[in-house]
Amino acid sequence: MNVCPAPDVLFPGLFEAVQSSRALGDSKTFVDAVAKHSPEEVLAAYEAERNADGFDLGRFVREHFRLPEVVAPREDSGERQPVGQRIDTLWGVLTREADRLVHYSSLIPLPNPYVVPGGRFREVYYWDSYFSMLGLAESGRGQLVRDMVDNFAYLIDEIGFVPNGNRTYYCTRSQPPFFTLMVDLLADLESDDAVYRRYLPQLEREYRFWMDGADRLSPGTPAYRRVVLGPDGPLNRYWDDLAAPRQESYSEDLALAAATDRDAESLYRDMRAGAESGWDYSSRWLADPKSLGSICTTSIVPVDLNALMCHLERTLARAHALAGDAEAARDYEERAAARRETLRSLFFDTREGTFVDLALPDLEPTGILSLAAVYPLFLGLAEADQARCVADLIRRDFLKPGGWVTSNCASGQQWDSPNGWAPLQWLAYRGLKQYGFAADAEEGARRWVSGNLAIYESSGRLLEKYNVETAGVAGDGGEYPVQDGFGWTNAVLLRLMR
Repeated sequence: MNVCPAPDVLFPGLFEAVQSSRALGDSKTFVDAVAKHSPEEVLAAYEAERNADGFDLGRFVREHFRLPEVVAPREDSGERQPVGQRIDTLWGVLTREADRLVHYSSLIPLPNPYVVPGGRFREVYYWDSYFSMLGLAESGRGQLVRDMVDNFAYLIDEIGFVPNGNRTYYCTRSQPPFFTLMVDLLADLESDDAVYRRYLPQLEREYRFWMDGADRLSPGTPAYRRVVLGPDGPLNRYWDDLAAPRQESYSEDLALAAATDRDAESLYRDMRAGAESGWDYSSRWLADPKSLGSICTTSIVPVDLNALMCHLERTLARAHALAGDAEAARDYEERAAARRETLRSLFFDTREGTFVDLALPDLEPTGILSLAAVYPLFLGLAEADQARCVADLIRRDFLKPGGWVTSNCASGQQWDSPNGWAPLQWLAYRGLKQYGFAADAEEGARRWVSGNLAIYESSGRLLEKYNVETAGVAGDGGEYPVQDGFGWTNAVLLRLMR
């Protein structure tokens, strides 16, 4: 793949100065900027000017780089559009045509059109895209769904996995493996099982990425990269191949490391692994729910990731069977069956009556309950009695005036109380429906839609996240302000309204 190195490699010294000083405010701005001249010219100018009296670093960057724009929805003119019409308009705002290679840019060019989340998120994101694709399918944009599946297949072919997003600084980590579900969606759209054979090479390579090192596991080596030793076969965790500050959140990570007394490299890797989870950040990953510095993502075996991996194994079994390879199909069926039984036994906390994350080294429950418990229901992996327990729990403890809350821990992190997120609303809704809890599913969906529409009607905004403890209020927390016109919110709202 013909792409530039990441910004910290292209602009050593300047990168650290800009990011550590927050000269541009949002740490993501500089890593998305494009140099107007070669890195050698920019760095030479920086060395010549940086010690001069009155040197302004922010002004220097603005002179030598083209800064990125926020992907902002256009303001309504006159009367408010009906929300469905507004969402259709927003697909146009969020859609990017096939990329061309831009010198000195961190963007990884994609060969087909795609949809970005919006706001400061100007590139495609892995798990976000599945939920946006649900809305695109609902809006009759099937070709764009196909284009996006092909883009992810391209990334797997070129990089070996789907990175967090199509930026060079994201190429040390992935996100929750939703490629399988994208293939499911496309097969449904095209009413053709041949889709599974078409993407079988990429499904296989995705699996190899997540399972790399499984053959190394033993009691003496119980964990390696994204795999950990389970009682009946390998399990998975989130990871990142770098133990350094995130390039796009450099100053935030430096400040966190300075405020804690733990080893900086382990902190940075756990922060990066938390970003791979998509739940960046949550009490799920914290030893102390009130302290981000206690993050220990790599010491946690997540229920959602392992449910997704089980679905990937089942899908590989199906794809191989369709391709006529009975032996490979049987192998993957056995792997999926073993992982499903582990999910039903080890990951189900009978005392709490819900699916939970496990902590290394003993694979005991972490003690943090979250809406990630709906993944085994969404993917059809739970026993009926387990699904009933989960439905009872989330009806009692997670259903709030504005929808389902992410967790009941008010940690100050954005993937915790009081916030609700569109993807989890969809997973909960579909999971409950699948196991026969239609009334619970419809009630949660009704509350989510009502809260979304209240904000839309008052402000014209469709937000990245919402406060569901108080319906009709924007979410908060995290490292950046709440974003507007957001892809997965548009999609899930559209699906749940219809």
